[in-house]
Amino acid sequence: VQLQASGGGLVQAGGSLRLSCVAPRTIFSVFIQYDMGWYRQAPGNQRELVAVIKASGSTEYADSVKGRFTISRNNSRKTVSLQMNSLKSDDTAVYYCTAKRGQEQEWGQGTQVTVSS
Repeated sequence: VQLQASGGGLVQAGGSLRLSCVAPRTIFSVFIQYDMGWYRQAPGNQRELVAVIKASGSTEYADSVKGRFTISRNNSRKTVSLQMNSLKSDDTAVYYCTAKRGQEQEWGQGTQVTVSS
C-alpha cells in the first residue's frame, strides 16, 4: 500500500505550492473511512504533523501553519491536497502523505518542498 504524492518543488518565500496525494487502489472502496494527513520532516528534525482531515471532514493544523495551509479531500477522486500559501524558509522539508484507519497507517514516498529566502 503506497500513496502517491506530488506537487513539491522550489518556491520563493511568500509563494504558494499545492501538494496532492492519491490513495492506492487497494483502499479505494474504503477511502472514506480513512483520516488523511500530511507530515513533514526537515533535515535533522523529527517528522511532524502538518495537517489532518478526518473521515468526518474535520481538520487539524500545526500551529506553525494555521492560517497559511489548507487541507482538503476529494472522496470521489480518492485524493487529499494541501494548499500552502505564504511559504517561509522554515517550511522547507520533505512532505509525506499519510492515510490512517484505526491502528493501520500508510505512508507515501514524500515530496520535497524547498522555500528560498
